[in-house]
Amino acid sequence: MHPGIFAAETPERIAYVMAETGEAVTFDQLERAANRGAHLFRSLGLKRGDHIAIMLENHPRFFQIAWAAQRSGLYYTAISWRLQHEEVEYIVNNSESKLFISSLPRRDVVEKLIGRTPGVRHFYMLDGTIAGYNAWEDAIAGMPETPIADQAEGASMLYSSGTTGYPKGISRALVETPYGADGPNLFGMLYGMDKTSIYLSPAPLYHSAPLNFTMACLRNGTQVVVMAHFEAEAALAAIERYRVTHSQWVPTMFVRMLKLDPSVRTKYDVSSLRCAIHAAAPCPIPVKEEMIAWWGPVLYEYYAGTEGNGFVQINSQDWLTHKGSVGRPLNCELHVCDDDGNEVPTGESGTIYFGGGGVFEYYKDPEKTAGSRHPKGWSTLGDVGYLDEEGYLYLTDRKHFMIISGGVNIYPQEAENVLITHPAVMDVAVFGVPNPDFGEEVKAVVQPRDMDQAGPELAMELIDFCREHLSHIKCPRTVDFRPDLPRHPTGKLYKRLLRDEYWKAAGK
Repeated sequence: MHPGIFAAETPERIAYVMAETGEAVTFDQLERAANRGAHLFRSLGLKRGDHIAIMLENHPRFFQIAWAAQRSGLYYTAISWRLQHEEVEYIVNNSESKLFISSLPRRDVVEKLIGRTPGVRHFYMLDGTIAGYNAWEDAIAGMPETPIADQAEGASMLYSSGTTGYPKGISRALVETPYGADGPNLFGMLYGMDKTSIYLSPAPLYHSAPLNFTMACLRNGTQVVVMAHFEAEAALAAIERYRVTHSQWVPTMFVRMLKLDPSVRTKYDVSSLRCAIHAAAPCPIPVKEEMIAWWGPVLYEYYAGTEGNGFVQINSQDWLTHKGSVGRPLNCELHVCDDDGNEVPTGESGTIYFGGGGVFEYYKDPEKTAGSRHPKGWSTLGDVGYLDEEGYLYLTDRKHFMIISGGVNIYPQEAENVLITHPAVMDVAVFGVPNPDFGEEVKAVVQPRDMDQAGPELAMELIDFCREHLSHIKCPRTVDFRPDLPRHPTGKLYKRLLRDEYWKAAGK
């Protein structure tokens, strides 16, 4: 299936709507705009297997561009609009993108890409233009609205930071089946989604789950409601206004909604909800209990990664009898192993491996790809957990040193690499500490060159310095100072000792 089928059957039916403004795009409008984009790509010489990059907010034209790439057999990399130019530059160059699309509000970042991304032959901008960029709207205006002759399925290729802190592209082979070839409606099978469903997406579309879930909805005729930004009361208002049946969240969003004044929280009708999917970060048991009590047993949790190497899920009923579990595998088998690769007994923690699921590689990085593999061919996301006697999976740790703040994965090495270059810094460790709203927040502990300089002024200087190079969410919110950091003579930093100290002090 694909949106063109629904454009032919019911051209005036809404494909997606922007929640705040009510701007709606029909399947016919989506199809015609995507076709024009596909013709532009072909006119520029882009062929199946080529790469493009898209850096947009939750924009009304986002899906039109994504579907133009999807039907052209291209890899398209959606980039966070929160990143700074050095981070964007790395991703664009590493992905070997030949075309880059952004919007005028991103100009301060993307104008610096000109001359620094040699593989990009074409730069386009929405809602206006700047030097070096062509107007997307003008470029597609004269293109045909009929399908290109050689339609083929493309795919997203998104980036997720690695344990070294450098982003890594997660690549899977393009499928060989024709564009729109009939296949199982997995979301229909898992969540009961069909052409009558209304799906609310409150998260940034550059994230893996929001992008892939919404694209799957449009492929199968489900209407999508897109929030430009998450705001707790606005999300509840959108559920009521659009009679939302399905939705996807991260636990931080649950927390924000639960913290609304009861008079605000209860004034919205959420009875239309049949399925509320959540993932991306561990959900505290009390939070999930409150959500089920409020919305009913409609919560579905899953554990998976952008890598697509396995999928674990649990519904509300099973969760209530296995609290804290993320579920049982649906398309793979699970193996929990010790540091030597041996499977551990039931109930014992170890590294979680997926077997029999999807195959992936880290783009142009065979070393990281090999590092994700078990000798038996299984693959891991690097998480730690255990299985109970019924085969339910429980996560007991996260990827090595990874910080999960509000559902966003943050790798502290990126901030460390920036802060260590500051002239006042001798050594630095960055890690996550407890935050009541976001789960974790970023903390830096710095060994200054001169302890006499340690204090609030230097702390703010270091935070500002980091924010000049990285998106703010990756940078420390607070900085502490110590005369020495716990390093082994070999150079290994015992960051876990520092992290455990802060978590113990917080009673965690």
